[in-house]
Amino acid sequence: MSSAKKAPVGESPKPSQIPSAESSISYSADHLANQFLIAMPGMVDVNFAGSVIYLFEHTEKGAMGLVVNRPTEVDLATLFDKIELKLEIAPLLDQPVYFGGPVQIERGFVLHEPSPESAYSSSLVVPGGLTMTTSKDVLEAVANGQGPKNFLMTLGYSGWGAGQLEEEIALNGWINVPLSREAMVEIIFNTPSGQRYERTMSHLGFDPSHLSGEAGHA
Repeated sequence: MSSAKKAPVGESPKPSQIPSAESSISYSADHLANQFLIAMPGMVDVNFAGSVIYLFEHTEKGAMGLVVNRPTEVDLATLFDKIELKLEIAPLLDQPVYFGGPVQIERGFVLHEPSPESAYSSSLVVPGGLTMTTSKDVLEAVANGQGPKNFLMTLGYSGWGAGQLEEEIALNGWINVPLSREAMVEIIFNTPSGQRYERTMSHLGFDPSHLSGEAGHA
């Protein structure tokens, strides 16, 4: 890759994909959006080693996604208490909050299945895929028992500047895995977090550890 400027890890790329609290539903671009990225076995960046990422945006300006297999020690009960919402739904209390990536780690992101009957104030709908919501109203709906049936809450997201992800894929840092929405839902919401990497990798049909090359930093 020639003159593409990389966005430093932990620094938010410039594209305007992250919806603001005032935005309405928007639709992401195509390309690698709505696919999984899995870190190759040689990934040396501790933020991403062994990670599975759901990409919700990929344009000429950069890419954005959420790590879906890195639970933190924070659970939903603790997080809801911090944002002054009362969560009393027993199955959800111990559900972990995930590390979504090293960018804006103080900000929450909710990945969930599309729910046409529920319009949240700040959502990004991935055509043919999942929905990413950043507004508090989705958590209010969860607390009231009217939220998405399946959802995953993260703190932070993963971001790449223009051309950066393409370069890292070329350097064997990542491999993309396109799957049906049903298969992605099964992995993200119905597979234990410790098995999501292997389950996603099994769809490749070969063992990536047999590939040569040293992975770069994400």
